[in-house]
Amino acid sequence: MEQEPPYINSRLTVPNVITMIRILATPLFVIFLLQGVYDRAMIIFVLAGLSDLIDGYIARNFKQKSPLGAHLDPLADKLLITSSFLVLGYFHKVPAWLAIIVISRDIVIVGGIIALKLFDVTVRIEPARVSKWATVFQIFTVFLAILGELWPYPRWVLVGCGWVTAYFTVASGIHYLMRGLRLLNEHGKKTADLGQS
Repeated sequence: MEQEPPYINSRLTVPNVITMIRILATPLFVIFLLQGVYDRAMIIFVLAGLSDLIDGYIARNFKQKSPLGAHLDPLADKLLITSSFLVLGYFHKVPAWLAIIVISRDIVIVGGIIALKLFDVTVRIEPARVSKWATVFQIFTVFLAILGELWPYPRWVLVGCGWVTAYFTVASGIHYLMRGLRLLNEHGKKTADLGQS
């Protein structure tokens, strides 16, 4: 089993620069979606996906992992995915119920992290496997929704992918909720033990 490369102290790493470019490209992607310019939106979306793979590869294989990158990368993913479902859901390009599930899960996760921070609970940014699958299917659903505006295909393909996306999204939300409650419970026990000592 390969050992994970250690974090480096530098904030200005190549993966972090790529991730920041992806964050800056998200508003342009949203503008193209709002204007119905789906070919350009698709180009940005595909490039964003490729950049995510590239910065991850560089970080892992060239010892470029950093604490800032550990926070920036999921933030970039969430901004792109959440804004995609928000716009596509509003224009009925994806089922509204699916957009609500995806966005609600992210709101719950962010709210949970803030709550844990308020209780001084240490939170490690470490995506679970079910969350990675949720992200994969969310990205694929957005891809299919945009593709459907450029190249019509049977609607059931998008609907079927949407149900799979919903399953993994809900499952990952429950997983993070249980993890957060466990961390909070462990923190409460430690605090109680310190108070009794």
